[in-house]
Order: sequence, then structure tokens, then C-alpha cells
Amino acid sequence: MRINIFLIIIFFTTEGLSLNHNVVETIKKSTIKTKQFNEGKALYLKNCASCHKKNLSGQINWDVKLDKDGHRLAPPMNGDGHTWHHDDNTLFYITKYGLSKYVKNYKGKMGGFSDKLTDNQIKNVLAYVKSYWPEQKYQYQLKLNER
Repeated sequence: MRINIFLIIIFFTTEGLSLNHNVVETIKKSTIKTKQFNEGKALYLKNCASCHKKNLSGQINWDVKLDKDGHRLAPPMNGDGHTWHHDDNTLFYITKYGLSKYVKNYKGKMGGFSDKLTDNQIKNVLAYVKSYWPEQKYQYQLKLNER
């Protein structure tokens, strides 16, 4: 009986950890006018801009205000928000699976895009977003991927 409980605990522990420990190669910012940039931009505009805005500025007062349902507003993706504080694994998996996989009891509006975007498309969106970050923030974020 103890062995069964131990195995169940190990299974759920490693399943939970696997989401955070799958290695996504470092996602470099895309260069303007490249195929990656253009695809990332098109996908961002189609899937992300309705909340995070076309210019990546996020919703007004995103950091202090809640919407009518009590949810946080969409943060900027242009380097003014907190996106660059996260490593690529975190950014990738939040985009793919939604915040509920990372934040216990999360009931917000940031769902995942695993049913709409391929892994490569998600990486292209993130590369596009990173192209708007100031160089200092971009370099800081790249170092997070080295941990």
C-alpha cells in the first residue's frame, strides 16, 4: 500500500513538474521583415491583439484595474509590462496552455492556444513580441533562459 501511494505521489509530482521543465530552445527576437516576423505579426494580430492591443501596449491601467468580471486586464507585450520577467519555457507554456496551468485557481481570461496555434507558430509570435522589447530587457530575459 505504501508503495502504491508513493508511486501515485511521484506520478503527480513529475506530471506537474513536466510542464515547467520541458525545454523550449531559446526564442530569439525576430528581425523586422523576415518570414518569422511577418508570420508572428499576423498571428499576433489575429489571436492576441484583441486583448493586448495591436501596438502591444496592453489594456489601459492593466496593472491596477480589474474588468467587470473581476479579472486583471491584459498586460502590455512591448516591454512595458512583465512579460520579459519570464523565461521562454514559461512564456511558451502560458501561451500554449493558458495561465490556469501556472496559477492555482486562476479564473482569468488568458486561455491557451494549443487548439489554434502550432508550437512553431507560438514561437514566432513570441519572437515577434520580443522584437518590441528594449535591448536591455531583451538581454535580461535571454539570461533567464540560461538557468
